Amino acid sequence: MAKSNHSVVSEFILSGLTDNPEIQVILFGVFLVIYLASVLGNLGLIVLIHISPQLHTPMYFFLSHLAFVDFSFTSSVTPNTLVNFLCEVKSITFYACAIQVCCFITFVVCEEYLLAIMAYDRYLAIHSPLLYITLMPRKLCNQIIASTYVYGFTVGIVQTVATFQLCFCDSNVVNHFYCDDVPLVALACSDTHVKDLLLVIIAGFNTLCSLLIVIVSYVFILFAILRIHSAEGRQKAFSTCASHLTSITIFYGTVIFMYLLPKSSHSLNTDKFASVFYVVVIPMLNPFIYSLRNQEVKIALRRIKEKLCLVVK
Repeated sequence: MAKSNHSVVSEFILSGLTDNPEIQVILFGVFLVIYLASVLGNLGLIVLIHISPQLHTPMYFFLSHLAFVDFSFTSSVTPNTLVNFLCEVKSITFYACAIQVCCFITFVVCEEYLLAIMAYDRYLAIHSPLLYITLMPRKLCNQIIASTYVYGFTVGIVQTVATFQLCFCDSNVVNHFYCDDVPLVALACSDTHVKDLLLVIIAGFNTLCSLLIVIVSYVFILFAILRIHSAEGRQKAFSTCASHLTSITIFYGTVIFMYLLPKSSHSLNTDKFASVFYVVVIPMLNPFIYSLRNQEVKIALRRIKEKLCLVVK
């Protein structure tokens, strides 16, 4: 089956977002600005957390990895999309497409579980503030992060192998602006029952399992906050969760729409435009959500600015 794949299809043609050359130029500019903002925002957040001693806590350790995943996630798709906006034929080789699918799935799974881990981390910080550092030592944090990456990569490999073992013989035009599982499976001329089942089970399990961790964590967070007697303490506890709640609402809302709702309720074209938000916009939003609504990050930024001003003077 795999040999048939290699002999029949050596590359895929991406349909992109539009065929209109003028709109493509506009989209190139918009995507470029968003991508540069995403790169600067996420890498800047990683550097800020690394060089600021007051941010060397489990919460910001996980946030730095979320920023890395967001950067890697959008970088696996956006640069190639930018090139395709300027090309008449939007082609991608068979193996490059497979790598893109694997990277995409890997980083999606990692982001799902990172957001779940961060929810549990917030529960520990609010419920047991005095024991927080003891309960989440750096060694445990490293083990959690390593397990997340290994599991994400494993899921990515399994799903990618299942997709690219299918036979593509009728068409090589992918109805998307990047290589994604769903439109690729739609191209297959062999039986896709196993792959469809695998996609629903694994995507459903990861999304629902990580979302369950988030929901349970926030139920316990709510109870912990209600036990705080002072209004100032409650407000501070709520503020530490506000950025994370915003991030998970945007992320899971898009994931559920794209992968878990019945396909009869929306078309592949609708998925394409939802993917723009999912792949391009969300990785840009996260560093700003966590920076603009986080007092500790603001203080760390202010200190860095003051040090830079002193150096310049």
